[in-house]
Amino acid sequence: MLFVVHCLDHAGKVEDRLAHYDAHKSYLAQTNEAGAAVASVISGPLLASDHETMIGSLFIVEADSEQDVQAFNRADPFNVAGIWESVEIHPFNMRVDNRR
Repeated sequence: MLFVVHCLDHAGKVEDRLAHYDAHKSYLAQTNEAGAAVASVISGPLLASDHETMIGSLFIVEADSEQDVQAFNRADPFNVAGIWESVEIHPFNMRVDNRR
């Protein structure tokens, strides 16, 4: 099943985000390994209205359960570092995918 993970940063966390970016990127790379409980479909930073300042993260992931997604998100270096102020996880029913 697919899930959307929507994370918003605490104000003023851009420098912390950049400091933990390599660890976060390495952590997400684990989702490509065989047998991973959570597989990334698409992910990237949310941006402020200036189209440059990072203010959060958005993920679409595939997992057997929401609990797997919650556990994966809790261990993300951005979450461990206290960058995200809020995290919402919702099941997602993808009806249209125009990527090609």
